[in-house]
Amino acid sequence: MDGSMMKRMFVAICFGSVLSAAAEWQPLWSGQAPGAKRPAAGSETIGEGSRYSDIEVPQFQAYIAPQGKRTGQAVVILPGGGYGILAMEHEGHAYAKWLNQRGISAFLVKYRVSSKPDFGYQYPVPFLDARRAIRCVRARAAEWGIDPGKLGVMGSSAGGHLASLCTTRHADTFPEEGKDEIDRLSCRPDFSILIYPVISMGPLAHTGSRTNLLGSKPSADLVERCSTEKQVDSSTPPVFLLSTSDDVVDCRNSLVFAGACKAAGVPLTLHVFERGGHGYGMNVGAKGELAAWPALLEAWLKR
Repeated sequence: MDGSMMKRMFVAICFGSVLSAAAEWQPLWSGQAPGAKRPAAGSETIGEGSRYSDIEVPQFQAYIAPQGKRTGQAVVILPGGGYGILAMEHEGHAYAKWLNQRGISAFLVKYRVSSKPDFGYQYPVPFLDARRAIRCVRARAAEWGIDPGKLGVMGSSAGGHLASLCTTRHADTFPEEGKDEIDRLSCRPDFSILIYPVISMGPLAHTGSRTNLLGSKPSADLVERCSTEKQVDSSTPPVFLLSTSDDVVDCRNSLVFAGACKAAGVPLTLHVFERGGHGYGMNVGAKGELAAWPALLEAWLKR
């Protein structure tokens, strides 16, 4: 093996090590995560297509944009999965890589979800994790070359509902928070990307998402509080909304949220396509007109 080949191999190994280190899971909370007891070791499972369930420890992965391409923007990504699983690949890693290619750093969140009620992961547990993720990125913004005033949130399906909670209920307070300096930072996102989101917990709700988040018999007050179309106000940041009319998550979720943004004077971009179904993420090669949605998001992010 000649010297030039050895040098290329060394560079490749080092580069791979850097990528591997950047993609390691990091804890969201220092010490025990609040809101629910940690389940037994070995509870968490990873199924086909990187579908995580019965999360043990809430964590995040940092995808830092290449230094020469950085825009200063960053996005906290909340995968969907009906609050029972996390579709980590097509609604997580794929988004992060796409954002990185456009100079935007991304932070993929493994927030606590389970379809088993005895895990205790009902509201506000996933919300606590999502808020903490936004604050963690702000706390380390200088380290990662991020403008803390250009930090957005992105969620798909039930992850879109969680992102919409962050978008509308950022002023909420919880007794589980405030234990360290990170928790004293703002958790308000500066922009919001909601991809085929669950929004309402009322008649338009996705039943599985509502049951996993709110339980089988939620109070009327809790349903109201978590129906985010009813929580939009003038402090809500700009929103990008995407849905299709044939989605199993009724596209009227997006429409009622858009109407609330219009009424509150919140900057809004809404795209509703005729066909595309649900759960496609970036896999839109055979989706007809819907294949344009990533380019539409890119243009919006530049604006």
